[in-house]
Amino acid sequence: MNKRQRSTRCLGAAVSIALLAVSACSSAGSQNLAQPSGPLTIGMSLPLTGPVADVSRSGYQGYKLWASQVNAEGGLLGRQVKLVVLDDGFDPNQTAADYTRLISQDRVNLLLGTFSSLLNAPASAIAARQQMLYVEPSGGSASLFTRGFTNLFFAQPGTTTSLPDQFVKWITSLPASQRPATAAYVTQDDPSASPAIAVFQARFAALGIKTVYSQTYDPSTTNFDTIAAAVARAQPQLLIQGAVADDGAQFVRSLEKLRFSPKILFQTNAPSDDTYPAAIGAQNTQGLFAAEAWSAKAAYRGNASFVAAYTKMFGVAPTEDAANSYTAGQVLAAAVKAIGRIDQKALAAWLHTHAVNTIVGPLRWNSAGDPEGSLLLAQWQDGRLQIVAPQSAATTTTVVNPKPGWAG
Repeated sequence: MNKRQRSTRCLGAAVSIALLAVSACSSAGSQNLAQPSGPLTIGMSLPLTGPVADVSRSGYQGYKLWASQVNAEGGLLGRQVKLVVLDDGFDPNQTAADYTRLISQDRVNLLLGTFSSLLNAPASAIAARQQMLYVEPSGGSASLFTRGFTNLFFAQPGTTTSLPDQFVKWITSLPASQRPATAAYVTQDDPSASPAIAVFQARFAALGIKTVYSQTYDPSTTNFDTIAAAVARAQPQLLIQGAVADDGAQFVRSLEKLRFSPKILFQTNAPSDDTYPAAIGAQNTQGLFAAEAWSAKAAYRGNASFVAAYTKMFGVAPTEDAANSYTAGQVLAAAVKAIGRIDQKALAAWLHTHAVNTIVGPLRWNSAGDPEGSLLLAQWQDGRLQIVAPQSAATTTTVVNPKPGWAG
């Protein structure tokens, strides 16, 4: 899943905005078929300014790399790909207006998604109303896939519903005597975090792991001392946090002050952020678990080439956001090449019945566009974030268990 910009509390309002905005649009199907020559235009609206601009920049670069490689190989349908990019400033209202413009005024041939569930909710609603294929690089809130859309596809291996799969499988694989007996759950009130934590809690309860503490906190929370103190009093052997961004490191710092270290600690999103080790102390990352959509080390076809090409083009290693965008492009291109024309319904129908090989492995989707896989299970080991499951993507056969206590 995409991180650091996950807040989707406005999801319902954003969808409503989108449905109102589409009333100004006319049918897109014939518009897209009306350009048999010239550049093949692909529209998107990205938060290039605003609070997540730094994060979305690498995602945009992932799109740029994908387009440049497609063009170097002759384009799509013999036409050079041209990205038509608008800036929404991380505002769902502007996102709705931008995708309306892309379809009704710019008359783009195809669409690609933006970042976060907050923005993809209105964008995908507009695309659905206009019956245009919509492949999104992030926005894994399960609620996005309950709206009956048949043209929406998520270009990651799993959503919030399947996020716990690999970690639960690992816990289940432990001998009964080594499984944690008690667990605590804390989560930000966010549709990309709290639903996943609810799944964790239910599945571990079914395994007989007793819940000794459970707390949901407001997204504006910055001081976690009170919550950490309550967790420490409960003394859980397993601690799971639904973190969205900086709240992950802030919570760990509160635990460090109390010198409380659970035997097993899993956090969503935060541990794979580049700033995380410095925020909690690099030595304190040892043994921490997280879920990832992509790993630079995974041996999936084309992944190593993607990492090398991105690094050469932009001078830095790719982030998960860059990989997610590149993957979305791969999915779109696969459908266009298979169908051989710009036919929105045919493209969506093909994706519903075929797997696509990508840098995050083979992707398949159910009827709602929800991927039929699971995210990778990652763990910090000796200063590196390693993939420990599934075996097809693992970068190590070692799992640190139990987690060592906090360093000074």
